[in-house]
Amino acid sequence: MQQRKIIHIDMDAFYASVEQMDFPELRGKPLAVGGGERGVVAAASYEARKFGVRSAMPSKIAKEKCPQLIFVKPRFVRYKEISQQIRKIFLDYTDLVEPLSLDEAYLDVTENKKNITSANDLAREIRKRIFDEVGLTASAGISVNKFLAKVASDINKPNGQKTIHPSKIAEFLEKLPIEKFYGIGKVTANKMHTLHIFNGADLKQKTLEELTNLFGKSGNYYFNVVRGIHNSEVKPNRIQKSVAVERTFSEDLNDDQQISERLKDLSAELELRLQKHNILGKSLTLKIKYKDFTQFTRSKTQLDFYQTSSDFYKTALQLWQARPYNKAIRLLGLSLSNLNTEEKKQISVQLKIPFEDF
Repeated sequence: MQQRKIIHIDMDAFYASVEQMDFPELRGKPLAVGGGERGVVAAASYEARKFGVRSAMPSKIAKEKCPQLIFVKPRFVRYKEISQQIRKIFLDYTDLVEPLSLDEAYLDVTENKKNITSANDLAREIRKRIFDEVGLTASAGISVNKFLAKVASDINKPNGQKTIHPSKIAEFLEKLPIEKFYGIGKVTANKMHTLHIFNGADLKQKTLEELTNLFGKSGNYYFNVVRGIHNSEVKPNRIQKSVAVERTFSEDLNDDQQISERLKDLSAELELRLQKHNILGKSLTLKIKYKDFTQFTRSKTQLDFYQTSSDFYKTALQLWQARPYNKAIRLLGLSLSNLNTEEKKQISVQLKIPFEDF
């Protein structure tokens, strides 16, 4: 079986970079897209990130971290326009393109339209074209599967790329800090640290049984990816069934006011996520995980599409008030399903590239 060549392209601070490109007076300044009194940061420029400002951060906290932070309203019509220009560049090289959002995508270049025999060179050419034709920088990760390509694209950000060659996968993953593994968030990383799991080598010492006992179904994922195993294909016709945001709290919540504030934050983040993916939905689900790890979900479906954070928040409060237990909460999540989008693309015959030229 031919080994795959996967590229993950991730635009650098996409929304903020578009704003700085279109409005030169914003260049070199700490910038946040999104915000508002109850909003969250949709994207932060690299100047803002130096102060600790991050996407999904409540705007109030972002302003505390960086008092000189400039907030601009998102212009999703413009971001979609730029994203479509970038997508056309991808399609010049392969029809196997799986967009994850407006600013990132997987490309399967195992078979390639341009007869470029090195996936590393191909990624470099794509990034150069994005800069020359669009005016923005992108980072790339190249490897044998989506997980490795995704991890690699973060290594040399911004405006860089990283190739993880098949012969180097084991060594790379064993040295990789656990918090750099895609799919391991801050809370899980902290839990792993208490178990003396600090890097891939430590994680690899755990058996499948140990990991599933410690992390449930996610344990199987951790067991596989630390060995470089991830068989998900690049799906150009992938139909997104839901969009979700959730937060695991370092300290359990049991105060109604705290819960209300967190639901507001999640509602604002969900609105931005939907705009980023250019979709709407009719079914909202509240997910609650309690301190004792019991879980509760409840959904509400309406005839019209949910569209704004206030819509999400109003329904989330109703679902919250209908919860069966009044116990300390470890995790809150909101997800939207019954979506209005479906993309279809045709796959063309492409030129095969030998993996040795990776």
